[in-house]
Amino acid sequence: MPFAEAVPAGVRLAGIGDEAAPDLTGQIGAVADLGWNRLELRTIGGTPIADLDEDAFRQAVERLEAAGTSVVGVASKIGDWSRPVTGDFAADVRELEVLARRCAVLGTRLVRVMSYPRGGLDEPEWGRRARERLRELARRAEDHGLVLAHENCAGWAGDRADRMLDLVTGIGSPALRLLFDIGNGIAHGYPPLPMLRAIVSHVVHVHVKDARTGAGEVVFVPPGEGEAQVAECLEVLFRSGYGGVLSIEPHVRVQPHLGSGTGDREAFVACGRALERLIARTALTTGGGR
Repeated sequence: MPFAEAVPAGVRLAGIGDEAAPDLTGQIGAVADLGWNRLELRTIGGTPIADLDEDAFRQAVERLEAAGTSVVGVASKIGDWSRPVTGDFAADVRELEVLARRCAVLGTRLVRVMSYPRGGLDEPEWGRRARERLRELARRAEDHGLVLAHENCAGWAGDRADRMLDLVTGIGSPALRLLFDIGNGIAHGYPPLPMLRAIVSHVVHVHVKDARTGAGEVVFVPPGEGEAQVAECLEVLFRSGYGGVLSIEPHVRVQPHLGSGTGDREAFVACGRALERLIARTALTTGGGR
């Protein structure tokens, strides 16, 4: 089935732009190379979106509008590997307030969050504080019309489906949902597919990457070339009726948590093409497509 006909209704393709280039012009160009017109924003010129000064943010909005590129979400630092649960919660609140204003301008509601490194606490206290913080952030997000998408990455609920479900059902806010990163399980030591099956009804956003293990390290590879069972995960998503964004985050050249890499447009485009091929193949088994 041709790729254009294989994409299920409602599903849109995007990419985390700084995986392709540090500058916004390069990020826009990379998705354009794929024939796409959607970006997920994390940093521009190495600066997180919430930390851009007003002039830099205004210029970014103008460039996006001129290119006809839409923004599907913003990757925040809230609860990520750099902010333990023992840190200053006010920093997360400030970031959310800035992003609420900026997301309104960008035309997106989705903000990626995590659930905080433990900061030396015991498990019960770690969980209590993480839930408490996310409950308050979800309340504020709901007031602003935002959706916080918790990623299976750093934090209390980062690698356990039961804790993710505890967050979304226990907090019970429409402003807190889940972001599933297909490749993160390989990096963090668990199989992605069982986790996805457990949480799929709460997933509103998907990051696509793949990886394989060997010689004591994790190597990130184009979708379909690793151990993350990307095609099988896509099948689960499509059969569940998923109608959100598939956003490529290749990590082939850039790994932000390690402070490594500056983007690789060619590798980014290659990963996008690999995803397109997997979607076309998956549509044959799911009966998907338009």
